[in-house]
Amino acid sequence: MTTGEVIFLVAVNVLAWLAIHLSFPWAFTRMPASIFRPEGWIFRRRGWEEDGRIYRGLFQVHRWKDLLPDGAALFRGGFRKKSLREREEGYLERFRVETCRGEAAHWAVLAAAGLFFLWNPPWAGLIMIAYGAAANLPCVIVQRYNRIRLERVIRSRKGRNR
Repeated sequence: MTTGEVIFLVAVNVLAWLAIHLSFPWAFTRMPASIFRPEGWIFRRRGWEEDGRIYRGLFQVHRWKDLLPDGAALFRGGFRKKSLREREEGYLERFRVETCRGEAAHWAVLAAAGLFFLWNPPWAGLIMIAYGAAANLPCVIVQRYNRIRLERVIRSRKGRNR
């Protein structure tokens, strides 16, 4: 590969990632919230998550989660999840659903990494998959961690209101 071909390939990859990182989340913000059900098979809490302890213990998510950007600010209608803005049950439930939307968008972006094999040599395609994982799995972890925490708060409030 010539230097010019490498530069061109890098430029194509950067532009492709930019398009994927912007278009998938934008499309997901346009989907109805009813699609993203926290109790659904994909999003529900798993036993191995140990009620969120795995994220706090193994991944130390509480130490770095605030360093991640909140892409919702880029799109009109996006739900900002950087911090808890209200404590009302309706807002907490919406936040919980939006963690599912965010998780699904990040999984979709990661899945799109396979497209890079269409124009890259195999070694570069693997690098693109590694980048996709590094850019999206931390966000998936944060969405799952926050959803479990929100579920705990919602359960606790419902228990107090009985």
